[in-house]
Amino acid sequence: QVQLVESGGGLVQAGGSLRLSCAASGRTLSTYSMAWFRQAPGKEREFVARIRWVGGSTYYGDSVKGRFTISGDNAKNAIYLQMNSLKPEDTALYYCAARRSAASEYDTWGRGTQVTVFS
Repeated sequence: QVQLVESGGGLVQAGGSLRLSCAASGRTLSTYSMAWFRQAPGKEREFVARIRWVGGSTYYGDSVKGRFTISGDNAKNAIYLQMNSLKPEDTALYYCAARRSAASEYDTWGRGTQVTVFS
């Protein structure tokens, strides 16, 4: 079992930047990829970005392409989300998630970290 803990959320003015971190512990060798999702009040959960644990290939949701960057540090068992040019519509609870294969669902989730962007 993998445990995930997010950190780095906060309050930021539009146009600013934040860097989120997700620390993984437990059976991390069984992890295929990790991802960031977000959910704003009254809205469905939205995919933000994912990174493969081996190889490091990345993929982004359309709403964050060109502004957010996902990265990983295998030695630290951590992934990061650098968020630049933040907009009020980026306000959400950001979750880190993990899955064990390309065919499986993201079945391990952290508790989330709140990001609030004000104009």
